[in-house]
Amino acid sequence: MAFENSDTVHPSWRAPYFASLLREGAVVACPAEGVWGLSCDPNNETAVFDVLAMKDRSASKGLIVVADRPEVFGCLLEGLPVDQRDAIEASWPGPSTWLVPNRNVFPDWITGDSDEVAIRVTSAPALSAVCRTFGGALVSTSANPTGLAPPHALWEVRRYFGLALPAMPGFIDPKGKPSTIRRASDGMVIRA
Repeated sequence: MAFENSDTVHPSWRAPYFASLLREGAVVACPAEGVWGLSCDPNNETAVFDVLAMKDRSASKGLIVVADRPEVFGCLLEGLPVDQRDAIEASWPGPSTWLVPNRNVFPDWITGDSDEVAIRVTSAPALSAVCRTFGGALVSTSANPTGLAPPHALWEVRRYFGLALPAMPGFIDPKGKPSTIRRASDGMVIRA
């Protein structure tokens, strides 16, 4: 996947600052594969509910969590049949999100009304750098209020949420779109 200007602008130099904000319970905007997203610590209930309030999204729907490498989701992947695990790992890093059994790894404010959790290893340079520096998975959900178009530019994020929202420098794939979501158990596409 080709990210606009990714060869000239590397986000890693800002990742420690944004990782510290996330550890303090902040919500940040970060460019993902195809759209700008909102990220926070998935284990910080207050931060997650801040994201849900910003989006006007029901907690029952659950949220996607992303990481910079598959090992972060090792405890979720190791219990899967080999063919499912192989399919998941072959699609990463990239815009492929998978629903897998949660096994009490993530709290219910992440899984919503489901026994599954949505996971992805991101290929987006800025989001990957923040995950790596943070040291674990992060929430990643499109940076738009429910019912409005996902943002493809930072100015759209600012239009939705104002200038006070910290935004990690970086770019999205200009031809990208939100990730595809599949269920690992049967390969069913939930969101194309």
